[in-house]
Amino acid sequence: MTRIANKYTRVYVDGYDLSGYERSFGTIGSTFETSPDSAFSDSIKNIVLGQPNIQAGPLNGFLDNDTAGKFTLASAGYGTRNLMIAFGATAAPIAGQPVFAWKFEQTSYTAEPGNAGFAASNLVFGDASYAGTLTYSKPWGWLLHAKGAETAVNTSTGIDDKGASTTAGGIFVYQLFSSNGTVTLKVQDASTNSNPSFSDLSGATSGSIDASSTPKSGMVALSTGATVQRYLRWQLVFGTATTATFSTAFIRG
Repeated sequence: MTRIANKYTRVYVDGYDLSGYERSFGTIGSTFETSPDSAFSDSIKNIVLGQPNIQAGPLNGFLDNDTAGKFTLASAGYGTRNLMIAFGATAAPIAGQPVFAWKFEQTSYTAEPGNAGFAASNLVFGDASYAGTLTYSKPWGWLLHAKGAETAVNTSTGIDDKGASTTAGGIFVYQLFSSNGTVTLKVQDASTNSNPSFSDLSGATSGSIDASSTPKSGMVALSTGATVQRYLRWQLVFGTATTATFSTAFIRG
């Protein structure tokens, strides 16, 4: 057993690395809500029976004036955000470690005087319901590629996140921080953990994306009955780019 240390958490939103701005975050996860005044079969506002609400507590950190930082992202307007939180154990996150990821609406961005002379900021997300976001209810998965630059395709082995293949689909999560042209990020799976055995997981692709001027991010849901083999790894295909800095994860259905 290895305990997760707070200092090795990394926070990404819409292709922006906010790890250097955030100090803490609120509760993240999923909750099943019920109404004390409803019958078993009654519809409940904002709730799909049998499915949870996904929640992400506010991101609490420093106010900044970085043109590629939190202020630029959060002050640009309120809309859907792709949030990804990766957890390292005894060091920065690596492939095979836990990830929380989901789509949320940004509901507010505020600032106030903070401790030690720094101005504090607070980025808040609204709960995301099953019906309003993705056709899945699990926000927890596993890191396939820790944030870093790649200049060649992947020929390494993958991770064993489940111990067996599954037939409930999943969600491909990506954060492309920068590139010098177009690149496609994707997931490959295999029943045997060797380079020749891996092939593209159908549907688990970003398509061609370009982060040479603006970061890119996304969550791509597979069909809920799709087969996903036991072993998973990241993969990329360069278009006009020769380098890309990114992080990817996969959430099994």
